[in-house]
Amino acid sequence: MSKLLDLMRRLGSDAALASEYADDPEGVMLRMGLSDEERTAMLEKDYEAIKRLTGLEDGQFSTNHSIKAYE
Repeated sequence: MSKLLDLMRRLGSDAALASEYADDPEGVMLRMGLSDEERTAMLEKDYEAIKRLTGLEDGQFSTNHSIKAYE
């Protein structure tokens, strides 16, 4: 699994990480080991680049993967 996809999954299931990301996305992405290209795609909300970098297709993330709700 790509580091970007791992981060996206964790952001959907870890409220503390999501809060930290909201305050310091660059710091979280650096700590998670994302590449410059991955960080740029996330910061610019470049959906096409994110799909390419994760290997996901339209709707695949939301339909083929489960995300645990915050507890």
